[in-house]
Amino acid sequence: MITQENKEDDRIKAFKPRQSHSEMQGKLVFDSIPGEVFLSKRAFIDASRKGIPGQWVKSIINATGFREMFVSILNVSSANLNRVYRKKSLDKEASEEVLDAVRLLNQATEVWESRELASEWLRSPVPALGGEKPINLFDTFEGRRWVSQVLNKIEHGDFS
Repeated sequence: MITQENKEDDRIKAFKPRQSHSEMQGKLVFDSIPGEVFLSKRAFIDASRKGIPGQWVKSIINATGFREMFVSILNVSSANLNRVYRKKSLDKEASEEVLDAVRLLNQATEVWESRELASEWLRSPVPALGGEKPINLFDTFEGRRWVSQVLNKIEHGDFS
C-alpha cells in the first residue's frame, strides 16, 4: 500500500540534482557516448566538429528505441539508416543534432530517474507543449529547447 509518506519520498527523490562532472567522467551515455562529451561546451563542440561515429547512432537507437526520431533528425529514410551506422563520422551538423538530442534524452532520464518513465513521458502528449508529444519536437533545435525548458520546470517543481 502506498502511503502519503511514500508519495512525498518519491517527490523528493524526483528533484535530485543533475549528475556532477565526476559522475559523468568515465560514464557512457546511452551505452555509447563518452560522458565527457557533455561536460563542457568545448567538448560538445569539438565532438560535433570532429563528427561522431555512425555506430554511436546505432547504439543510441538500440538503447532508447527512438528509431523514427533519429530518422527524422538525420533526414534519412528508415531504409538508409544502415548507411548512417556504417559511416566513420557524420558531418558536423548531423553530429551536433544527434548529440543535442542525446543530451535532451539524458536530461529526461535524469528528471524522471528512469529510462522507462522518461520514455513514457516523451511519448505522451504534454499540455505545457501545447498537447504535443515531446519526442515529436526533437527534429528541430527550437523544439528540443522547448522540451528542455519544460523538463527544467518539472525538475524544479514548476508545473504552471
